[in-house]
Amino acid sequence: MEYRTLGRTGLEVSIVGLGTAFLGIRDPNQAAKAYSGGTGIPAEGDLGVATVHAALEGGCTLIDTAPLYCQTRSESSIGRALRERPDLAAECTVTTKVGQLREGRDYSYDAVMRHVESSQERLGMDRFEILYIHDAMGVPLPEVMGDDRALGALRKLQNEGVVRFVGTAANDPDANGPFIETGEFDVAVVPDAWSLLNQSANRYIFSAAEAHGVGIVLATPLERGLLATGPVDGIDYLNRDFTPEIVEHTGKIKQVCDDHGVPMVAAALQWCLRHPLV
Repeated sequence: MEYRTLGRTGLEVSIVGLGTAFLGIRDPNQAAKAYSGGTGIPAEGDLGVATVHAALEGGCTLIDTAPLYCQTRSESSIGRALRERPDLAAECTVTTKVGQLREGRDYSYDAVMRHVESSQERLGMDRFEILYIHDAMGVPLPEVMGDDRALGALRKLQNEGVVRFVGTAANDPDANGPFIETGEFDVAVVPDAWSLLNQSANRYIFSAAEAHGVGIVLATPLERGLLATGPVDGIDYLNRDFTPEIVEHTGKIKQVCDDHGVPMVAAALQWCLRHPLV
């Protein structure tokens, strides 16, 4: 495993981290339901814990979660995994998010304070290196960044030593961009904007991040698995309804990888990491 400095934070993190939106879920058809906080998700605690242990043993020192994921079970599984392996936990940076639960989004000061307290309990952590404001799409910036709103709460927690750095994490790149451009955020989780199939982060996310020294944690680099498996049935779950042209293009990429004896998943990740901001 290799490590890089995460923007202006100075934190050294592994170049590959573990995203836990679907931690412990075997059936990808349940992924959308799990992510949106649906009920009756067949998540397996032992599988989730084993996944975290495997990632840490493989050198991943960055684990990303959120209260929304798997109806809070993602955080609970991570907390259990860290308790069971304190030797691994000592080398790990766990990041989580505020502002969104299965009941909906709430970026008020009091809600964020409650979210952090609950995450502390589930994860068994008193302090966080990074907390992200989660999925503030369609919300005016002042309603997120005011002193009596989400950012104000996180600044208070910074002053108290509960969190070191604050970030933005939004599934819509067009929503992430304006938050990054403010310069108020140290880190950004950037999904659906940079992969072998998608270079939309070049529009303004990367330029804004470079201007302000914002660390980029790239999400969905494998396009929900398409760049891991190639064209197979069942790739159109969780808002990833790929066009025939994209599927055909991916098939060509896989053929090139096969011709050279390189796993496509490796090529996809290495391509993303060629960018100096990632």
